[in-house]
Amino acid sequence: MGSGIALTAAQSGIRAFQIDVNTAALEKAKAYHQKTLARAVEKQKITEPDAAAALARISYCTAMADAKDADWVVEAATEQVDVKKKIFLAMQSAFKSDAVLATNTSSISITDLASALGADASRVIGMHFFNPVPLMKLVEVIKGIATSEETTARTMQLARDLGKTPVAANDRAGFVSNRVLMPMINEAFYAWMEGVAKPEDIDQIMLLGCNFPMGPLRLADFIGLDVCHDIMMVLHKELGQPKFFPCPLLRQLVQAGRLGDKTKRGVYEYPSK
Repeated sequence: MGSGIALTAAQSGIRAFQIDVNTAALEKAKAYHQKTLARAVEKQKITEPDAAAALARISYCTAMADAKDADWVVEAATEQVDVKKKIFLAMQSAFKSDAVLATNTSSISITDLASALGADASRVIGMHFFNPVPLMKLVEVIKGIATSEETTARTMQLARDLGKTPVAANDRAGFVSNRVLMPMINEAFYAWMEGVAKPEDIDQIMLLGCNFPMGPLRLADFIGLDVCHDIMMVLHKELGQPKFFPCPLLRQLVQAGRLGDKTKRGVYEYPSK
């Protein structure tokens, strides 16, 4: 997600810094950027000079201090509250006082994350992009209880500057997108576990019957089964309803390390090319 956000910004004429403590992750991000831009040139969607200019706008660094003058920061770490709060505290120290501190969380309370920053909570906001970021138009914008109107207005405008459509959602677990999507994915796992149909048939029925671009189980692999599990746990904890608890089969696959596309095996298998 971070790589997609950085690329989208660069293609919109905005200088971007991609920060990760893992240098291997940065190398992977750079390779993704190069490959994506080369494919766009090949398909004649952009010119070679435009691709080169976009790539030149992206810097790769391992320390927040390297990007200390940024006007905007988007955190896109794993869906764990404690991890995100630690990153937000580091962001508060590393970046200038008027920088907007956004999170790409897909389910965690913005108010909870902002509470770690005291008076700076007013510049914390949810900016939930969708995967793959360069292609998906929606940005779900979520205000925390302390988020200022100025921060919200700036976020809406930035989303438009990135070529996206910002849509507001209230600060409730899962917001709108995952409040609706994740229980559907979870129910698809139950349908598989209970023998209603095979995974490929569940996906085919939803593809053809509901006109989805991707079946729910294939989508779960694409998102990451661990991410789906973590989002369901947030929904269950915050909303307190049994229907949000992850299906036992989903939990089992995560425990087995079968996380989907990123591990080459989840609901389906993805042999290396």
